Amino acid sequence: MATASPVIALVPVRGGSKGLPGKNLRPLAGVPLYLHAVRQALRVAGRCIVTTDIEEILAEPAPEGCTILRRPAELAGDAVAMLDVVRDVIGRLDLHAETLLLLQATSPLRSDDDLRAVLDLHASGRFAMTMAVAPVDRSQLKFGILDGDAFRPVADPAYCFTNRQALPETGRPNGAAYAFTADAFRAAGGWPYQSIGAVAMPPERSLDIDTLEDFDRVEAVLADRGAEASRL
Repeated sequence: MATASPVIALVPVRGGSKGLPGKNLRPLAGVPLYLHAVRQALRVAGRCIVTTDIEEILAEPAPEGCTILRRPAELAGDAVAMLDVVRDVIGRLDLHAETLLLLQATSPLRSDDDLRAVLDLHASGRFAMTMAVAPVDRSQLKFGILDGDAFRPVADPAYCFTNRQALPETGRPNGAAYAFTADAFRAAGGWPYQSIGAVAMPPERSLDIDTLEDFDRVEAVLADRGAEASRL
């Protein structure tokens, strides 16, 4: 895995959740959900920062290589943008040249290789930031914003009149991983999205947990993986 600068994984873990209360502490395959992300962060990056307002996490000894930061109360609400959480961590720890690997705790099905691919693409220097994406139906390129009685295409207007099969492949950020340097974030005053590299992940690893149904689906996938591994 190529790296252009020291890598630090950043795992944001908030206590409040309307879709599934307490989800970040909820056991998944016998381990609290957030801890899956922390362990993966340490495997891939070797160093991890957890920013959280959850007292149970703050009270526990941090795993070796992991720093636990108490998130300010004003950054713990459900309306707070992740942008502000990242800015807080960068400022408080005075980060600059480090590459940050932002991992969402609610994406536990991503693989270590997915994260290495995101880091490798970022280390190539071709993009200001890189992220994991999941494929979506390319016909979404035909979509537009309705502004009164005006239709404003979200992409090339010609796509609205192109056969679906002829449209480019499309993807969406799946929230599993983002990589960027702290200096690039500082310089941009936020996400350095002037150039973005994409690493495709299959739908079966792009599941995100927001509700109990999502949690049950992920748990079923992990159970299937365990059963398959035991047969090998």
